[in-house]
Amino acid sequence: MTEKLDDILAVLLNRATAAGADAADALIYRSVSDSVSVRLGEVEDIERSESRDLGLRVLIGQRQASVSTTDFSDNALNELVERAVAMARLAPADPYCGLADPSLLAEGPFEDLDMFDGEEPPADVLKQRALDCEAAALGVDGVTTSSGAGASVGYGQSWFATSHGFSGSSTGGSHSLSVSVIAGEGTGMERDYDYGSATHLSDMRAPDEIGRCAGERAVKRLKPRKLESQKAPVIFDKRLARSLLSPLSGAVNGGAIARGTSFLKDRMGQQLFPAHMTITDDPFIKRGFGSRNFDGEGIRPAPLHVIQDGVLTTWILNSSQGRQLGLPSNGRAKRGTGGPPGSGTFNFDLGPGEMSPEELYRDTGKGLLVTDMFGPQINPNTGDYSVGCSGFWISGGVVGEPVSEITIAGNLLEMWLHLTAANDFERKGSTNAPSLRIEQMTIAGS
Repeated sequence: MTEKLDDILAVLLNRATAAGADAADALIYRSVSDSVSVRLGEVEDIERSESRDLGLRVLIGQRQASVSTTDFSDNALNELVERAVAMARLAPADPYCGLADPSLLAEGPFEDLDMFDGEEPPADVLKQRALDCEAAALGVDGVTTSSGAGASVGYGQSWFATSHGFSGSSTGGSHSLSVSVIAGEGTGMERDYDYGSATHLSDMRAPDEIGRCAGERAVKRLKPRKLESQKAPVIFDKRLARSLLSPLSGAVNGGAIARGTSFLKDRMGQQLFPAHMTITDDPFIKRGFGSRNFDGEGIRPAPLHVIQDGVLTTWILNSSQGRQLGLPSNGRAKRGTGGPPGSGTFNFDLGPGEMSPEELYRDTGKGLLVTDMFGPQINPNTGDYSVGCSGFWISGGVVGEPVSEITIAGNLLEMWLHLTAANDFERKGSTNAPSLRIEQMTIAGS
């Protein structure tokens, strides 16, 4: 058996159709990652992981089955095909399963999306980055100890092919660096963190900058007070603002819509955000964390305005979900080796507004700036939202004293409709947003 991975897929698909499959697709995913963690100047952990997985999906009529393996030997692949075909014959019928519409398939040559710089720093370099980051954080006056720092690099390559003629491969990776430190002593200790993440090392902030920012954040949180329960504007710091988009991407997912479990299932064409606001999902952003030339079924996706001028315009669909809803796929299939395609967004962004964060604080006058939160609770059927948090009280348009032991609550439909965005947009992952102000939320304090 050849070790050229796209040749393995071709052989596997031929064997599947010869064994009785009407159609099939197959995926190989290979990943490599290295990480080093340190604490108080000493190495705590060095890890390297390498994996290579293969997944095969076969379809017989309206029945399908998926199997996966890490054994690429010839005998193992024969057994894989036999098992998949046998399972498909026994599987329950699914009237919506099937390969993608051939007319929608992506065609090469594919654009270079510059998804990884190819740099793989050795462990000693990662170690030094983590040590420098932690040292800068510990050097901030008032910081008393460290919870640790870590540096990592990882990349993955995938090869995907179908029995109806599609074949393609992609590569992506990222570098990351983070640190968490504690300021104060005894019962007055406060913790905070900072991190950086980028597909290219040249786009990363310097280790000492990340460390210093983490230390300063921790010190600012010392001696927090409790708030009285009230209703007031709430600003989500840009580190947390993307958490307001994640419920949207889940609620417009075709799987949730098809099951009828989304609180947005009857909201297509309605205004959900302010009229000036647009939220995009663009698979072709250079150096974007989620960029792809084709989706998990081989379809070429197009950029979407999921929210256009405040209005919900589309669902996030793969082929099966599209068939169930009577719509074409919009190329949002996500695929792992262990099962049939799901769906999801690529680079899901709410872009920058016009005001700087400081201008947003001044415009707010009085309210809560949330800089840390834990345990968000979202009812997927109603959009009711609550989360425990801490942060700072804004008074007279200026960020003032730290506050903690707070719960904020609202309904996402009301929260989204009354958003204001700052201009501090930064790409740190596949979902991104600037600092966001919600006009009013219920704040539960003392």
